[in-house]
Amino acid sequence: MSVALAYSSRLLDATAPPERRGVDRDAVRMLVTDRAAGTHRHSRFFELPAFLRPGDLLVVNDSATLPAAIPARRAGGEALQLHVSTKIDARLWMTEPRGPVLCGEELHLPDGASAVMLAPVEPQEPRLWYAWLDLPLPLPAYLAQVGEPIRYAYVRERFPLGDYQTIFAREPGSSEMPSAARPFTLRVLDALKLQGVEVVAITLHCGVASFEAPERPAAERFRVSPAAAAAINAARWEERRVIAVGTTVVRALESAREGREIVAASGWTDLIVDAAHAVTSVDGLLSGFHHGTSTHQWMLRAFLTRELLDEAYAHAAKAGYYQHEFGDVHLIL
Repeated sequence: MSVALAYSSRLLDATAPPERRGVDRDAVRMLVTDRAAGTHRHSRFFELPAFLRPGDLLVVNDSATLPAAIPARRAGGEALQLHVSTKIDARLWMTEPRGPVLCGEELHLPDGASAVMLAPVEPQEPRLWYAWLDLPLPLPAYLAQVGEPIRYAYVRERFPLGDYQTIFAREPGSSEMPSAARPFTLRVLDALKLQGVEVVAITLHCGVASFEAPERPAAERFRVSPAAAAAINAARWEERRVIAVGTTVVRALESAREGREIVAASGWTDLIVDAAHAVTSVDGLLSGFHHGTSTHQWMLRAFLTRELLDEAYAHAAKAGYYQHEFGDVHLIL
């Protein structure tokens, strides 16, 4: 077991104590790692402006979370959940059946709907499946009626969809919340504005994560607008810091990079950002705390040496930080 994995296994589940269950964004703690100094400091997220400079640019993800978990039944009556993950077109989606299925099998969904499981997305890792959805309504409207937010075993209560949205959510499309931005509130945004910190949005629709075993992240849809690209390039030219709010932002910007400039781009990205990838689009990262085998932690190794990452997770574990989507955050500058 790696050192980082050992420390990440000692981080606490995000919703363990009652006072932290899902909604108290002001309670979120923040570990601040200074790469140049090699130091780590404990803080609260609402103190974020104190660690930023006038002119810094935060890049956020404005994808909104779908109620992407649907109850399903196999022909023999066996119940399972179907997680809707990534849109291919109006009726063809990547999905995650939370149970065994067969190629060509039809799953029965509420209100007379169905999903035909066509084939695994990756035959070697048959977690995600292409599925043909036959629904009585357009998918967003159908999910609003019968779906609920994807919830894993470490979340012991059912929270409403609003608790799975960030303050920046504008465009529905993520099966799971781009959670690094969850602790932002109007209070924090007002303080950032007074500090002279700018905010610009890109879009990357998050697919379903894997908690059972490490695997390559699936392709995801993204968009970097001309306005966002211009704002980021202006900051770079003026030697102002660009800080990504979430690993999704890094994936989108590195996918839209040509040399050291960001270009307007949209489509699919299957980019893997890890220790072998030289990140040049941003100077810092705000991220949640992730399990050591997750692909999110692969990306952290593009920002921190193994020693600094181990130290950071050791500090977080010792202080009882929380991981996952309702957990605490890590600011790397």
